[in-house]
Amino acid sequence: MPEATVRKPRPKFLALHEIRLPLPGIVSIFHRVSGAGLFLLLPFLIYLFDLSLGSPETFATYKAIVANPLVKLVLLGLLWAYLHHFCAGIRFLLLDLHQGVELEAARKSSQLVLIVSLALTVVIGVMLW
Repeated sequence: MPEATVRKPRPKFLALHEIRLPLPGIVSIFHRVSGAGLFLLLPFLIYLFDLSLGSPETFATYKAIVANPLVKLVLLGLLWAYLHHFCAGIRFLLLDLHQGVELEAARKSSQLVLIVSLALTVVIGVMLW
């Protein structure tokens, strides 16, 4: 009679701190989070855009709001979200075209997405700060 394999009992609770995602999985999650963040903060961006195009008084209000360091940090985060979402979106379009679907190519493209989005954020953020 063959021996029965001993199966490890499944966890009852999902331990998120124990899960080790590969880099392409992390890029995918960041893509979703950046898209959600851009969508949720779109009213704030439209409000700032409206202030910047209004009268000289509303433009002064816009300048006062954007001069706040916390707002600058939020705008820098939105800049990263946009750039990451853009770069990862191009990666996913290429994956849909069956380009770079091999394991090593997928890892390298996910590294490239992170490096390019962070580098562009630093360069553009320094120019705008």
